[in-house]
Amino acid sequence: MLSNYAPRAGSAPAILVQDLRKVYAVQERAAGALAALRGLVQRKSHDVAAVDRISFTVEPGEIVGFLGPNGAGKTTTLKMLSGLLYPTSGDVTVLGHVPFRREKAFLRQITLVMGQRSQLVWDIPAIDSFELNRAIYRIPTADYRRTVDDLADLLDLGPLLHRPVRNLSLGERMKCEMAVALLHRPRVLFLDEPTIGVDVTMQRRIRAFVSEYNARYAATVLLTSHYMADVEALCRRVVVIHHGKLLFDGDLSTLVQHFSPYKTIVVELDGGATDLREYGDVVASEESRVTLRVPKQETASVTSRLLAELPVIDLTVEDPPIDDVIEQVFARGVA
Repeated sequence: MLSNYAPRAGSAPAILVQDLRKVYAVQERAAGALAALRGLVQRKSHDVAAVDRISFTVEPGEIVGFLGPNGAGKTTTLKMLSGLLYPTSGDVTVLGHVPFRREKAFLRQITLVMGQRSQLVWDIPAIDSFELNRAIYRIPTADYRRTVDDLADLLDLGPLLHRPVRNLSLGERMKCEMAVALLHRPRVLFLDEPTIGVDVTMQRRIRAFVSEYNARYAATVLLTSHYMADVEALCRRVVVIHHGKLLFDGDLSTLVQHFSPYKTIVVELDGGATDLREYGDVVASEESRVTLRVPKQETASVTSRLLAELPVIDLTVEDPPIDDVIEQVFARGVA
């Protein structure tokens, strides 16, 4: 596991995870009727570690990306951190509380938002579900109204609150889902794919909201997402897991530097695109713009050659897309 992250001296972490493990017993059954009958009296099973002894900390007010492919153990980890699952072994505390004890003082300070998992009642206006949550969390009326006004302003909810949930689009519903989950102003947010399925415009709006909520209330955020734009916009630090094991914990920029041996050069030429394969791997070519991929150590020399030998209008050097970097992390495994 590669790590360049060190907790701040003297600060108590908002989230502390030590050797956390969750194991499931999976039943085995061979094909055929005879095997099915035999399985009634003699069952076989094997253990599967969904989360396998991972350790990390998250500081108060930090936004951390929690990344991994499907089946990596991300959602299982978030459920243990929010108290929905009991760990097989290891230690975990959130704001000093042990999550699986489900203490009221703990539950009032956290929220778990899972993409397309609804907290809103389908046939009534969203504001009525808000009122239900107000009663559940026993939020004083004045605080509740002030919070609803703040969230409505941040998320541009407007008339959405008074329309039946079934009449809202997916993006509108997700905005209301975010708001209802934050009525009690939690100090820790577990966000599991909060932008899944919504359009690009709504993704940007939700990202901006998470950033503003974090800045306004100093909230700690642990975010999972398959949209790397979410991670790039919100997270300086990422934790990467695969097959339940921790692969990387550190700055997003360090992840790119460590796992990507290439740079991307985008060059715009006077007179239209031409064959630039002698300068590097051509990733894309359209009209006057050509995108090249070159080894990092050759970036300076290739850039100099392009500027000296071709009618260059514009040239930029970029890191590769984060999606590509994450794929390399999974392909290489533990560094």
